[in-house]
Amino acid sequence: MKNLQEWIFKSVVHVAALSAIVILLGIIIVLFYNGMPIFQEVSLGDFITGRNWYPTHYEPEFGILPLIAASFFVTFLSLLISIPLGLGSAIYLSEIAAPRVREIIKPILELIAGIPSVVFGLFGLAFLGPLLTNWLGIPVGLNATNAAIVLGILVVPTISSVSEDALSAIPGSLREASLALGANRWETTWKVVLPAAKRGVVGSIILGFGRAVGETMVVIMIAGGAAQIPSSIFDPVRPMTSSIATEMAETPIGTPHFHALFGIAIVLFVITFFLNIITELVFRNRD
Repeated sequence: MKNLQEWIFKSVVHVAALSAIVILLGIIIVLFYNGMPIFQEVSLGDFITGRNWYPTHYEPEFGILPLIAASFFVTFLSLLISIPLGLGSAIYLSEIAAPRVREIIKPILELIAGIPSVVFGLFGLAFLGPLLTNWLGIPVGLNATNAAIVLGILVVPTISSVSEDALSAIPGSLREASLALGANRWETTWKVVLPAAKRGVVGSIILGFGRAVGETMVVIMIAGGAAQIPSSIFDPVRPMTSSIATEMAETPIGTPHFHALFGIAIVLFVITFFLNIITELVFRNRD
């Protein structure tokens, strides 16, 4: 009986693991099957580096450089917000906060991570956008800055949670040795604990980057929707995810525009794929 239970358990686990692989391969096949035909209309170089995204014009142009630039522009701006907040909160929870305070703050951060992104989008649309126009005198509140602020808040729990786990995993004996040698708490945290947990911290930032670059709903609602290379942090932009989500429903199947959207999805898939590989290597080599 015991051997039968073990066989059933192993079989279920094997089927589940195989199903995940099959599903992933299916997604990859669908992406490339529907995306590759666009390169019969435009070369890969022109597709990546083209500056004009006019897929519905009489003479369509399929340059996605503005979309790529917008994705990275908004993402890096959001990391400028989320990294200090996420890493600072992780250091506070791991090194400074009393156990009672940690029990209160950490669930709040996890609650933020569980809020649907559409709620963050509504916050940026109804509150932050008008606030930016009134305070800064800019013509439109739906822009890269608005999207970056909201994405930054959205990414904070990811960076904070993973970094806090990495910091908490550092042995207490390392802190005690530093304090015994005369270092204060700040010096111990900055010069001993953080360097020891650097792989976990870097991994959390990479995960945060992947979370931000792949976000869809927030950028649809508050990034502005203009397919242009931004020259200012207050320019409206259209990231790759926004273009796919807003245009796919109105695009006839089998048209060059349809295949171009899948081409964008391939580019986004490749970016996130390599981010996941880098993250895996970082954590695998973690001291």
